[in-house]
Amino acid sequence: MIDICYATSEPPGVDEFIDVLERSTLAARRPVENRACLQGMLDHADLFVTARCDSKLVGIARSVTDFHYCCYLSDIAVDREYQSRGIGKQLIRETRSPLGPQCKLILLSAPEVADYYPKIGFTHHPRAWLLDGGAIF
Repeated sequence: MIDICYATSEPPGVDEFIDVLERSTLAARRPVENRACLQGMLDHADLFVTARCDSKLVGIARSVTDFHYCCYLSDIAVDREYQSRGIGKQLIRETRSPLGPQCKLILLSAPEVADYYPKIGFTHHPRAWLLDGGAIF
């Protein structure tokens, strides 16, 4: 049995963030080579939940939210060695905790875990749209 400590007090440093992204499956879809972008992601997020085993960061949930209507759970990453132990579920629970009762939690799933989210109560939304950075319309 491992002891995981969850916290919302402060974000990790950029090196620690990159490290947990690389130890999860999320690095393939994040600009881990662009430290300035990742630092901006940390600096401008509204809500963080970290999961640590001893002092090692083994999971993170990073969100952008107004705390009342919607919360975009932009990153949820769990170190591969710690997956399937309920850490992701607890990161989501801890993310929901400071949100208002009507606040919707929104996320875009990584393809390989898309089947996970319906199992924990998420519903699929077929009308999501993306506009890539730099796209001109």
